[in-house]
Amino acid sequence: MAALLSLHTVSQLQTNLSTSRVTVKPRAAVHGAQRMRVPYELKQEQFRLLHQLPSGLNMEVIVQKGVAEKESDEKKERTSENPPLVFVHGSYHAAWCWAEHWMPFFSASGYDCYAISLLGQGESDAPSASVAGTLQTHASDVADFICKKLTFPPVLIGHSFGGLIIQYYIANAKPDQFLDMRDFFPELTGAALVCSVPPSGNSGLVWRYLFSKPIAAFKVTRSLAAKGFQTSLPLCKETFFSATMEDHLVLRYQELMKKSSRMPLFDLRKLNAALPVPSVPKSAIELLVLGANDDFIVDAEGLKETGRFYGVSPICVQEVAHDMMLDCLWDKGAKVILSWLKDLKK
Repeated sequence: MAALLSLHTVSQLQTNLSTSRVTVKPRAAVHGAQRMRVPYELKQEQFRLLHQLPSGLNMEVIVQKGVAEKESDEKKERTSENPPLVFVHGSYHAAWCWAEHWMPFFSASGYDCYAISLLGQGESDAPSASVAGTLQTHASDVADFICKKLTFPPVLIGHSFGGLIIQYYIANAKPDQFLDMRDFFPELTGAALVCSVPPSGNSGLVWRYLFSKPIAAFKVTRSLAAKGFQTSLPLCKETFFSATMEDHLVLRYQELMKKSSRMPLFDLRKLNAALPVPSVPKSAIELLVLGANDDFIVDAEGLKETGRFYGVSPICVQEVAHDMMLDCLWDKGAKVILSWLKDLKK
């Protein structure tokens, strides 16, 4: 999920707080028979593939096909009209976070599902740089997978910083874009931004928290920038999940998150300097902006900002937290997205 506070904010909140540096090995080895980096056991009907990017690095993709493909010819025909769904995670997560609940849910409704682990995360290879990439490189990796592996324009579903990556993709897949750019960022059927970092980045969130919720600002900094969520069960629960989430589930996901991210997704200072993402015409793409009422990271104003930017009315799901796809009431957000997907076909 989104590590929403930049390094300069860390120093403002706690002068003796320092973030640990990550040592990155050049070009991770191809996985083959290696022991899995992230001990996540796939569910029935799910499988994992490694998509080779133009760089030569491999990107993990977890796949679950729409179950209606195994049913009658009539259902097959109806399922074939459904766009494939491509899921993009945020910081400290990987493809597994979608495989737990949402991929089985959407697969059961006849949608082919593909969850990507961005470079340096999950079972994907790591680049030789100190961070996993930029908005441009991450979006380009998603586009490369879509271009080479899918035959129908997908719906992109992105969470937290994954939502910001999708916003960059959208900005570069505009209908009025140069032909070569549209070829590089293939057409989409739509996109859903789930608890997404707003188009302007995390700066507005940071300053609102500093002035209106200083204690919460300190907790978010300790949890994300200093990775305190990895060692504190209460802090992990408060950051990502609802208060009613059972501790044994929080512990399980905490362990998976610890192992999911071998390097930061971005250099946050460079990222914020490059924002906001370019705007797009309201009619350029079908877009859903979805937030969580109990989100500890992206506040209500951040959700509204994203909605205003794209000219859509955001939907705020009650009784769920930032990790909407893993929370105890995970189905509430999934049902909102499914209803929106069905409307796309009308």
